[in-house]
Amino acid sequence: MKSKPGKPADNNRKKRVNVINKDVVVFAFFLFLSFIFWYLNSLGKEIEAGIRYPVKYINLPKEKEIVEEAPSKLNLYLKGPGYSILKLKLSGNRVPVNIDISKVNYNRIPGSKALNYFILTSTLTKSLTVQLRSGCEVTSIKPDTLFFTLERAGSKIAPVIPEDKFINIRKK
Repeated sequence: MKSKPGKPADNNRKKRVNVINKDVVVFAFFLFLSFIFWYLNSLGKEIEAGIRYPVKYINLPKEKEIVEEAPSKLNLYLKGPGYSILKLKLSGNRVPVNIDISKVNYNRIPGSKALNYFILTSTLTKSLTVQLRSGCEVTSIKPDTLFFTLERAGSKIAPVIPEDKFINIRKK
């Protein structure tokens, strides 16, 4: 019996391709594993990172309210252990940090007719570091100045007009 020409060469080529594919898979697995170990090692060191964090303004002066929208989120730049920063970044439900207007030094913008004020965020770093309770230190905050307008809180009487008409159907 004669064997067909080219058959043994095709089998050898398939075996080589299978060996190469297995080598690539093994290489990719160990490359990924080394990346994981490198990342875990780097998290143990002190790093610097930025995070967007929600803010809540509390203890406004009596009978005053913020009229123009002050920023609801601030960019906090943190320095601390990588694990702590990663935990802050991954926590989905973030409790906002409070900016206590009665305790911070806010200044009126000179020359403005309205009650426009500003707060330098550099004065808030210690307070925000304490509120985060993460082992991280807030090194800086962006924007560097918070602008807001306070006006006398008032009440307004507005008529309530229903959009839908209710049909009163009684069972007989």
